[in-house]
Amino acid sequence: MLYEVIHRTLYDYSAQVTVSHHAARLMPRERPGQELLSFDLSISPRPTVRRERTDFFGNGVTFFALQEVHDRLEVTARAHVRMQSREMPALGLSPAWESVAALFSDPVSPKVVDAYQFVFHSPLVRTAPDIADIARSCFPPGRPLQEAVFALNHLIHREFVFDPEATTVATPLEEVLKNRRGVCQDFAHIGIACLRSLGLPARYVSGYIRTHPPEGQERLRGADASHGWFAAYCPELGWLDFDPTNDKIPDHEHIAVAYGRDYTDVAPLSGILTGGAQHELKVEVDVLELPAETICGSESL
Repeated sequence: MLYEVIHRTLYDYSAQVTVSHHAARLMPRERPGQELLSFDLSISPRPTVRRERTDFFGNGVTFFALQEVHDRLEVTARAHVRMQSREMPALGLSPAWESVAALFSDPVSPKVVDAYQFVFHSPLVRTAPDIADIARSCFPPGRPLQEAVFALNHLIHREFVFDPEATTVATPLEEVLKNRRGVCQDFAHIGIACLRSLGLPARYVSGYIRTHPPEGQERLRGADASHGWFAAYCPELGWLDFDPTNDKIPDHEHIAVAYGRDYTDVAPLSGILTGGAQHELKVEVDVLELPAETICGSESL
């Protein structure tokens, strides 16, 4: 599959902004089954300072600063990505979950030290016995890790209601657990919290998912969305993605952008500013499938 991803972010400020500094994590990653063919990030007004680098987690980041008075900021990311279906290992072939958890108890083997950082608390995800209890039914003794996480993915989808009005990016995990309602970010955090509370590494994945209009209806511009899911670590298999919002194992319709401990590490656009007062935010995402012959080379379209 060949996709064009367009992500537009528009801030309209009610008062003038004098100075602002931002970080954009909008460039899709390279990983098995996902090839980034081209990427462009346009920013208006044109920033005075712009720098690209790779952050601690290997995500591409663009830092930019606006040092002129403005009352509007528009950021548009455009990427072309080739996706291929990945063969999912048989659920029962992974090691027992307890044996994986044991690898992350002191002392930790150098072979898994990179994943060790994803066992602990992070700004939006805490670990606790009561959170581990949510997942207990999915993790009986001796159950293969991948099979257990697959069951957890289904449990979250079944037990929690998708409700875009129920939470914001700042809603505490405890409130989501109490009300049993939220969005993809919340469900990913629940999965991460459950796994970490059992001593297992888990990380947040931000990206996009291709959506399909109802049968007989035309696809609307901007109708796709940024998306978030979680990944569990298995020493023999690496990082395995799970999407509790849709009760799926992500494949060629999930485009990964960034990895982190939780959403705070992967927010598409963040920053600080002077002035601005109130603002209105508008975000549009399009994930468009393109004909395979569109590509002439691997560098760009």
